[in-house]
Amino acid sequence: MIDLYYWTTPNGHKITLFLEEAGLPYRVIPVNIAKNEQFAPAFLEIAPNNRIPAIVDQAPADAGEPLSLFESGAILQYLAEKTGRFLPADLRGRQETLQWLYWQMGGLGPMAGQNHHFNRAAPEKLPYAIKRYVDETVRLYGVLNKRLADRPFVAGSEYSIADMAIYPWIARHPWQSLNLDDFAHVRRWFDTIAERDATRRAYAVAERINPTPP
Repeated sequence: MIDLYYWTTPNGHKITLFLEEAGLPYRVIPVNIAKNEQFAPAFLEIAPNNRIPAIVDQAPADAGEPLSLFESGAILQYLAEKTGRFLPADLRGRQETLQWLYWQMGGLGPMAGQNHHFNRAAPEKLPYAIKRYVDETVRLYGVLNKRLADRPFVAGSEYSIADMAIYPWIARHPWQSLNLDDFAHVRRWFDTIAERDATRRAYAVAERINPTPP
């Protein structure tokens, strides 16, 4: 059993996407970030950076004590290694997948997140900040669009944790002042993943807990 400390953000969706795809049993423990529940001492014992998601694996492969993990990319990699799924075993396929996972963690996520903040949440509209982060999000979509021009998924022919990491941020494109139709290959990839049964189930979890935009 996996205990998933979760809220309905792109980073939270990454983990439900994996768990639904892999069919792993899990229990959702909501952490309402709008109510600052991420600062609760019990949660900080699991996620010292006070960010969701986090997991506790009650049955790790070493048969030891329950294992806690924070940081969505680390969680995806751990779950892929635990199950032997969605991360290629061969050297080149593995590195191809991991570099795009880290591209999301280090680039698309932070830049799109700042885009969301200055476009939607900032108390003052700052044209310089909005332009900076919209422009950088556009650039990153262009990188992804080029990548997907000759392959069905980000790391090649198979769906992987790289796709799971990236998809929830692309799902928020209406928040980013972007039109997905301007990126034809991203649009095709996005629609393919949106139609997966596990994707529908993962987003249904979010809808039950906290109905939100995508």
